[in-house]
Amino acid sequence: MAEACVISNSQKLEDGLAVSIGGEIDLIRSPQLRTELAEILDTGLERLVIDLTAVPFMDSSGVATLIEALQTQRRTDRKLILCGLQSKVKSIFEISRLDMVFTITEDLNTALEI
Repeated sequence: MAEACVISNSQKLEDGLAVSIGGEIDLIRSPQLRTELAEILDTGLERLVIDLTAVPFMDSSGVATLIEALQTQRRTDRKLILCGLQSKVKSIFEISRLDMVFTITEDLNTALEI
C-alpha cells in the first residue's frame, strides 16, 4: 500500500506553485516528501513556495529533504521559499542557522509577494 501524500494542497502561481505540507515530517514521512518534491521540481518551476503551517514537528531528515529541494532550485537559479513555520520547526532552522540559508516568511501571503 502506498504512503499517503505529505503535500496536502497546492496552488498554481503565475511563475510556479505553492504547496502545503501537513503533519509531522520525520524519518518515516520524509522519503515520501522527497519523492513528491522531486516530481514537482522536475517540472522546472521558477518558484516553489512550501507552506509549513500544518507541520508541528520536523526532524533532521525532513530538514535534509528541504535542503535537497533548495539545492535543486538553486542549481538552476530558481526560488524556493518556506513559510508558516511553527515555533518548534522554526527553532530548528534558527539553531542550525538555516534561517540564513532559506528564504523564510511568516505566512503564505508574504511569500507570494516575493
